[in-house]
Amino acid sequence: MARIAGVNLPTNKRVVIALQYIHGIGQAKAKEITDKLSIAPERRVQDLTDQEVLHIREAIDADYTVEGDLRRETAMNIKRLMDLACYRGLRHRKGLPVRGQRTHTNARTRKGKAKPIAGKKK
Repeated sequence: MARIAGVNLPTNKRVVIALQYIHGIGQAKAKEITDKLSIAPERRVQDLTDQEVLHIREAIDADYTVEGDLRRETAMNIKRLMDLACYRGLRHRKGLPVRGQRTHTNARTRKGKAKPIAGKKK
């Protein structure tokens, strides 16, 4: 089992797909990594040598922000907005949609389960 950036990659999947299990690496970056290291796209993780896994690990560490660092950076960006008390920061603080979506209906993902209001029925 290959372990890269603190994530165990599934052994029976193709390398391009398995790399996407790492937070911060999507389709484009996974393809870019395999192209740069000249690893065939149809190769499986179980077929990689220890040297190839080491090269992948070094390439990711050198060129990309992934996993814990990326999560920390995102959290710090949100915290900065909240400390500034700008509009987006206030929306984050209240747990409402940040990017202009309507909240009269929908927005249940951000607002949570609907709370019943007493005496509303008539």
